[in-house]
Amino acid sequence: MTSILGISAFYHDSAAALVVDGRIVAAAQEERFSRRKHDSGFPKKAIEFCLSQAGLTASDLDCVGFYEKPLRRFERLLDTWLSEAPRGFTQFLQAAPIWLRERMYPARQLRSGLGPGYRKRFAYVEHHESHAASAFFPSPFDEAAILTLDGVGESATGTLGTGRGHRIELTHEQRFPHSLGLLYSAFTYYTGFRVNSGEYKLMGLAPYGVPRYADRILERLVDVKPDGSLRLDLSYFNYCRGLTMTSARFHSLFDGPPRKPESPITQREKDLAASIQAVTEQIVLRSARHLREMTGLDRLCLAGGVALNCVATGKLLREGTFRDIWVQPAAGDAGGALGTALFLWHQLMGRERRPDPLDSMSGALLGPGYEDAAIRRALEAIGLRYRTFEDDTSLCAFAAELIANQKVIGWFQGRMEFGPRALGARSILADPRSEEHRATLNLKVKFRESFRPFAPAVLADNAAEWFDMGPSTRSPYMSFTFPCRPHGEEKRYPLPAVTHVDGSARVQTVNRPGDLFDRLLREFFDRTGCPVLVNTSFNVRGEPIVCTPEDACRCFLRTNLDALVIGHFVVLREEQPDAPMHALPPEGARFPLD
Repeated sequence: MTSILGISAFYHDSAAALVVDGRIVAAAQEERFSRRKHDSGFPKKAIEFCLSQAGLTASDLDCVGFYEKPLRRFERLLDTWLSEAPRGFTQFLQAAPIWLRERMYPARQLRSGLGPGYRKRFAYVEHHESHAASAFFPSPFDEAAILTLDGVGESATGTLGTGRGHRIELTHEQRFPHSLGLLYSAFTYYTGFRVNSGEYKLMGLAPYGVPRYADRILERLVDVKPDGSLRLDLSYFNYCRGLTMTSARFHSLFDGPPRKPESPITQREKDLAASIQAVTEQIVLRSARHLREMTGLDRLCLAGGVALNCVATGKLLREGTFRDIWVQPAAGDAGGALGTALFLWHQLMGRERRPDPLDSMSGALLGPGYEDAAIRRALEAIGLRYRTFEDDTSLCAFAAELIANQKVIGWFQGRMEFGPRALGARSILADPRSEEHRATLNLKVKFRESFRPFAPAVLADNAAEWFDMGPSTRSPYMSFTFPCRPHGEEKRYPLPAVTHVDGSARVQTVNRPGDLFDRLLREFFDRTGCPVLVNTSFNVRGEPIVCTPEDACRCFLRTNLDALVIGHFVVLREEQPDAPMHALPPEGARFPLD
């Protein structure tokens, strides 16, 4: 038996992943255990979980891999600071001590974090190799083109390559400081959202605007070549020399300073979001077309933070440049831990690969799961009153009835998802036919901005009836957006809670026979004739998705959820005499839904 642990850490979204004899046994982000969103620290708790899931200790590991080569990254940083001197001195003073103390020699951190039991070697995989490996090796393809796009790794900001059998080869790269990911993050910062976190918000805001700045971006900020490569005019940006993303020249170009976080969103921010989204889509499409022409391959694997832009990937899929596209569900830095472990197994050790016809991610359900006994202890320790269901059928029937009666439920079942999206294990669920649910969920349950859209989970066999997608198209990880199909003589959208303002939805197709989430969808379908549920992550704004039964109970009590369905137990709010109802936070209602 050969056990390989992959680790990503020290920037954002630290994670660990364990591969045993080529099989993905476990993977999880540190934030789920620490409860610090985008936790960048050493993933000690995630490692402990991965090892315990396999019944291993650190001494049983054959190899531990890290998702980048730190010395190469530091070399790039030094080059940047020197080239920008003296303007980059402030950034140097802030970053250099951290590098010298923690990041330059991660072996010390790794050795300390793993403890004295691990005495074997550490292997270092290039950042974009880890992304590429996470995209291709778990995919269902024997061979495929590979595209990775993010902010920056060691020096690469994007790569093109191929995967065949048990090997990947990256042949072309875009290099720092010219980066699609950093360009998008600059607009994230400028529109008042948090970099490396608020990019989803920018994407969700885009349909409310018009891309009136797109030409200005393409004429002044970025020169995009026909092959998708790009060059930024760095005078408009500040990330090479300062502590912000944009410069005064950028602010002048777009008619004012950056929006202050939590301040009202104006038409300018909506139009900026629409504009950078349009530019991003153009770059992604050009890169993919070039890759298709260059490789001749008709299947594509995607990873890197930009691959989580499901609007761009949805347009790419519908364009038909590639016959099939597979996106790593943990496409950001967290997925680098998994890619590292798989790269070591296949590429370094030369082990053969047999692709799974679906994929080898197990539905991304790779995190901790909890037995009913542990759940019961958590419910009783917190003092919640609960109902017990003896079997899956009665549990799913009761939950489906709650949702059909317009209740919003927290759903906690099985192993936790790996990646940023809830996929039916740690989810908040509701009836998508309700006009009121979008506002209710955003403002009274999630406590977040009212413009944020929700995703539909739909039975795979029925998806094409409700969304403009092929009958065999699958999207199990919410990797793509699709247009919603209008129904009836009036051609109205029948699912207002999941239909965004532009008539699209980020679709999750579900085909997991025997899984409770699949059974719940079928029970709801039987009652309502609708094979779709609203599926959003089980958390509130600013917090990671819940991990443990205790997390789920606390989140339930902090929100206005009507019920918590956890294991074979149901907690109804109406049966909790001391459970509070929560008022709408003032920052929540600053965006008109119309």
